[in-house]
Amino acid sequence: MEYQVPQFVEIEDKIIGPLTLKQFIYVAGGGGLCVGLILYLPLFLGIILSIPVAALAGALAFYKVNNKSFVDVLEAGFKYYIGNHLYLWKKEPKKAHPRHAPPPPEPGRHKLGLTSGKLQELAWSLDIKDSASPKP
Repeated sequence: MEYQVPQFVEIEDKIIGPLTLKQFIYVAGGGGLCVGLILYLPLFLGIILSIPVAALAGALAFYKVNNKSFVDVLEAGFKYYIGNHLYLWKKEPKKAHPRHAPPPPEPGRHKLGLTSGKLQELAWSLDIKDSASPKP
């Protein structure tokens, strides 16, 4: 038996005209609040207060930030500002001035007992043997 696998499951269905259910609720709620503000407050004050409400309702319904809805961005910002923040600081000891401090030992040399003098002698002996060997 073959089953049809649904595709485009991330896309919300358009229920009311060109709007999804969430968009319709945001627009209808914002519009209703704007109408209430204009009707019950003096006209000038109602219009001034309804402008930010309409802008917020429009942003909630239609605006996306980095392909995330504005509701998700507001929720993340709200959680960030309310949540606990942990700041860690580890004080590092002051380092000695490079002129007064001895150079740090190179890793692996102290195990072999190599010093710079012994290393130069070894390099010199390798150069002599290399130049003394016949070349084909």
